Amino acid sequence: MSTDPGSMERLEGPLEAAARTVLADARELQGVFLRALYWTARGRREPGEVARQCYEVGYRSAFFLSVTMGFIGMILVFQSGLQLLRVVPDLSQLGATFLELLVRDLGPTISAMMLATRVGAGIAAEIGSMVVTEQVDALRMCGVDPVDHLVVPRFIASMIMTVVLVMFSGLVSFAAGGATAWFVFDVQPLTYANFSLLDRGDLITGLAKCFAYGAAIPIVSGWCGLTTRGGSEGVGSATTSAVVNSSLAVIMLDLVISGVGFVVFV
Repeated sequence: MSTDPGSMERLEGPLEAAARTVLADARELQGVFLRALYWTARGRREPGEVARQCYEVGYRSAFFLSVTMGFIGMILVFQSGLQLLRVVPDLSQLGATFLELLVRDLGPTISAMMLATRVGAGIAAEIGSMVVTEQVDALRMCGVDPVDHLVVPRFIASMIMTVVLVMFSGLVSFAAGGATAWFVFDVQPLTYANFSLLDRGDLITGLAKCFAYGAAIPIVSGWCGLTTRGGSEGVGSATTSAVVNSSLAVIMLDLVISGVGFVVFV
């Protein structure tokens, strides 16, 4: 069976254009990240703005994340308990297994996915609205880097508050799972609160994910906002892109950090 050269050319054209677009976007995203690191290293001139963003990212997301992680904890402990009972009648390691999963992967990753939907969308919508109303152009005319003025405060606040939110929502999730284990499987709280499987590698890997996710969400969302084109429709597209791209960034970072953690600590 022969291949039509014309069909191959028609296929290569869109693929080449898509590859060029991805590479151009990657370069722009890298530029935003490097500029954010540069201005962060130089120090913020407006600490009050960082505090305000900490409130927006942290306090206003705490309830949302706690409820989400609480239900996820109950569901996972319930399903894990049912599956374990099919193999062994002993559930003494149920809490230890869930805690290791929660600290190493589940807590940071699920929390970051939730933050990508709430915080990422908010960052892109706010910055995108400033772009279409030419406020960002006014900043550039005044000699102000939009990344320094708009992205860096959110970058710093997100890295700080992501760690705090993951710890708090993880505690809620573990407690909710413990309540489920107690009432459904009669696993006593002292038996459930088992830290025997948790080690230094789990803590370092989980903490690294918190910082990586906390950095990725505002950078990706800020870039989506700064590249907004058009009017209100463009703001909507930027918001959607921020949620999708931030979620993809979280998943890719999860794979990379998990792989590195496995090589280093196992």
